Amino acid sequence: MGMTITEKILAKHAGKASVRPGDNIWVNIDILMTHDVCGPGTIGVFKEQFGSTARVWDPNKVVIIPDHYIFTADSKAHRNIQILREFVKEQGIKYYYDPDFIKGEGMPSPYKDPMQTSYKGVCHKALPEEGHVRPGEILLGTDSHTCTAGAFGQFATGIGNTDAGFVLGTGKLWLKVPPTMKFVFHGQIPPYLTAKDLILAVIGEIGVDGATYRTMYFAGEGIASLTLEDRMTLTNMAIEAGGKNGVCDVDEKTLRYVRKRSNIPQWEVHQDDPDAEYFSTHEFDLATMEPMVAKPHSPDNKDTARNCRDVRVDRAYIGSCTGGKITDMIFAANILKGKQVKVPTFVVPGSTEVHADMLRLNLRGEPKADGEKSIYETLMEAGCQMGPSGCAACLGGPADTFGRLNEPITCISTTNRNFPGRMGHLKAGVYLASPLTVAASAVTGKITDPREFIEQPIATGHAGIV
Repeated sequence: MGMTITEKILAKHAGKASVRPGDNIWVNIDILMTHDVCGPGTIGVFKEQFGSTARVWDPNKVVIIPDHYIFTADSKAHRNIQILREFVKEQGIKYYYDPDFIKGEGMPSPYKDPMQTSYKGVCHKALPEEGHVRPGEILLGTDSHTCTAGAFGQFATGIGNTDAGFVLGTGKLWLKVPPTMKFVFHGQIPPYLTAKDLILAVIGEIGVDGATYRTMYFAGEGIASLTLEDRMTLTNMAIEAGGKNGVCDVDEKTLRYVRKRSNIPQWEVHQDDPDAEYFSTHEFDLATMEPMVAKPHSPDNKDTARNCRDVRVDRAYIGSCTGGKITDMIFAANILKGKQVKVPTFVVPGSTEVHADMLRLNLRGEPKADGEKSIYETLMEAGCQMGPSGCAACLGGPADTFGRLNEPITCISTTNRNFPGRMGHLKAGVYLASPLTVAASAVTGKITDPREFIEQPIATGHAGIV
């Protein structure tokens, strides 16, 4: 009997000819990632279980990316980063992306040049940018949105500190093989939709527990028509449906990106066998889909942007691992070009590379010519408040976090969760939406279908975004 992509990857890493859903197997891990929130706890587990002088299983396969609580005066947040620094030095870990602009215990100054710092921004964006993501591999991370990397045809999932501490010492983990749910999208992506609309439609259909401990496999010509970055939005939010992992097929877009960036020259591409079995199959027609929102306080509380047109918003937020990619910024800037936002609008690049691209690219995603406005300039001129790259208000954070909801206000956001308190205040209401919908709503001050502003397709084809 045939196997799915996920089953093939897990079988290979377990040294088995085949596996079936429900099998419990030991697998060898290619990359373990941790960050400033869970890293100290993971290190504590590692030292407690393996000894204070223990060495990690492979210092070249551990990637540490501080990203959550960076631009804050909070001394505990700074201490977490110091713990990471000390561990990296002790273990000789090669891949550590330090927020080197933090000095002392005061409020750090955001970097002046995004390309002149070792800091990278959000881990899920930095991992592929820095060449740590490849088809056919297993990536584990101490963050639930590690599943983002499944867009590259690999098995990627989030784990807790205890499991991560074990992986640090052994390079292995005991996993159960998940069954695969297949989501097929027919047609080409229209100019008024992004992957955020697609995944909100999926989660709204199956619920936040509808894919619990299952693979969410996104397929069809509709997925092939997405940029690689937009596919990352689909796999990123697999966890919002309870998914163990999300995965997309590998195509030339994937290969071009990985060939350009990978620090390992070879990898293996897997495809579903024709006779692979699926837990369920769900089909969508892109021609009939509308711009979506998830109303407070759950990602599965779906509605159309059109139906919510009377909802007034107090704030707009464009950023996070789900909505802070360069394609997201291009989408938003094309809506906001020549307009002024009506509500405070916070923009947070997902990585320092995205920040740098915003400064150098035009609204077509190409290097800007003399006289052209950059993405960054366009957003600033529209009245957006521009922040440094990182997680920022997506996870709330300390009270001085950029864009944090410190009052019981209504926000429309490109982030991935809208549970009570997720972005700050427990009584704030968060509507999740695409960057197109968020930008359109920022202009009007109420939730707005982006079709009111889109006259032609938005190009997102610069060299790094395929």
